[in-house]
Amino acid sequence: ITSNERSAHSQALKRRLIGHLNQQVPEMSPELEAAIANYELAARMQLAVPEVMSLEGEPQSIRRLYGLNADYPHTQTYARQCIIARRLVERGVRFVELTIPMVNGFQRWDAHGDIVRNHGDNARAVDQPIAALLRDLRSRGMLDETLVLWSGEFGRTPFAQGGSGRDHNEHGFSLWMAGGGIRPGMSYGETDPWGYKAVSGRLEIHDLHATLLHLLGVDHEAFTHRFGGRDIRLTDVHGRVVKELLA
Repeated sequence: ITSNERSAHSQALKRRLIGHLNQQVPEMSPELEAAIANYELAARMQLAVPEVMSLEGEPQSIRRLYGLNADYPHTQTYARQCIIARRLVERGVRFVELTIPMVNGFQRWDAHGDIVRNHGDNARAVDQPIAALLRDLRSRGMLDETLVLWSGEFGRTPFAQGGSGRDHNEHGFSLWMAGGGIRPGMSYGETDPWGYKAVSGRLEIHDLHATLLHLLGVDHEAFTHRFGGRDIRLTDVHGRVVKELLA
């Protein structure tokens, strides 16, 4: 995200003016106070971002571990994302989402054609960096308190589509989790022999959400939010914590 400000000085002048105008309000409503607090938080975040995003202080051992100096440029891209993710978590950021880079013109893992090259190139981009992130978090004593989730919203069919591709498959697909209270070294659930549909240990999305919330210390049945004139639970009327996944 690029700031529209011409300089840090002009931005500081604007913040000073806004602060002066805020002081002219005799009695601020809670809504106005919240808006001011959000604005001030955004300003503090802007000041902190350059330091977090700079990797100049990362040692060569970390650069090699993640593949920041890899020959494959897409490995470098994802390596940078993974290192920044670790740096954000170190500084107390509670949620970080990484997006796999666009690789060689492919729509990431959306392989409706040429799946061997698509998935091969994408895997080459992410395998080393994501493995390094887990190793780095563990070596720093952070993995037990950091939940890492690797997932898409669907898988691919076991049968071909078009030019040696695969269509979307919501009936059975895999994801993995590490750290944060997850039981290590195990798999859960099975598909049919063709890898098309889940046939045992089915994990519905509400079950996944309930389990993730539990790992974050939130009871998914105890919290509701108001929407469309009714109170809705975090997992609606569905979802169970899958105890088999817990350490």
